[in-house]
Amino acid sequence: MQYPVGSPLPPPHQPGHGPALGWSPAAPHPGSPQGPAPVPPPAPGHPTAPRRAPAPQQPAPGSAPHQPVSGPASPPPVPGPHPPAAAAPVPDTTGHVPLPPGAPVAVPSVPPAAAAAPDPTTTTLAVLLIGPAGAGKTSVAKYWADHRRVPTAHISLDDVREWVRSGFADPQTGWNEHSEAQYRLARRTCGFSARNFLANGISCILDDAVFPDRPVVGLGGWKRHVGPGLLPVVLLPGLDIVLERNAERSGNRRLTDEEVARIHGRMAGWYGSGLPIIDNSQLDIPETAQLLDEVLSRSIASPPNW
Repeated sequence: MQYPVGSPLPPPHQPGHGPALGWSPAAPHPGSPQGPAPVPPPAPGHPTAPRRAPAPQQPAPGSAPHQPVSGPASPPPVPGPHPPAAAAPVPDTTGHVPLPPGAPVAVPSVPPAAAAAPDPTTTTLAVLLIGPAGAGKTSVAKYWADHRRVPTAHISLDDVREWVRSGFADPQTGWNEHSEAQYRLARRTCGFSARNFLANGISCILDDAVFPDRPVVGLGGWKRHVGPGLLPVVLLPGLDIVLERNAERSGNRRLTDEEVARIHGRMAGWYGSGLPIIDNSQLDIPETAQLLDEVLSRSIASPPNW
């Protein structure tokens, strides 16, 4: 049902009853002028009868003719307020800084041979940190983003996936169509966020446990959602280090030792893939972040084929 523009909305109907008491859909809008009801147009095919002017009223016999009473003229009707003009659409801005739309990230341009090696600490980059649970992806990514000389954002797929509170499909309870759908949604959301950060001059580092032998959670989805300029780097410490770090976790981030060993074994498939791999078994977080800068410098000069 449609209502006049500006008229109050009717109260909700009660279950099992008609419209609420006191509400009339035909009630006039407050402030609107009252007058005679409009005459409906004639039906098609029927001639319209000519209108006749009303006959002048004749005075009754024996009565004095009516004389017009002279007096001050009635003031002309005051026109009602005009509706305000529609405001021009406001562009998508933050404050007064326009936001360019995010687009797929292009492959970094290779500097000329005579130029110095690229500085990854001042270049706008999109980095994907890969590794098993307990590899230190999130800790290294946060440290690396905190200590760069240019604006940098950190996006963790696990954090985005846990935005779903009620109905969260925890992969630890079994990988099924629901957990896969929520994973795909989280990855697409991460890619959308990364492209928009990069379009506004903010670098991004993402982290995810990407498997080399499972297309569903493989690199193809990240390349599709972020762009071919994404620089993947693998963190792969020894199994004993991964088990030790996993034991320090709590909640749904902590996996069983059997699951950690299984994931770690499948991550070994990245050897021979052409992607840069960092074994951070004997490195702390700052040392790993420094080595990550060195790896990225080589990746910018010669992007990996993936």
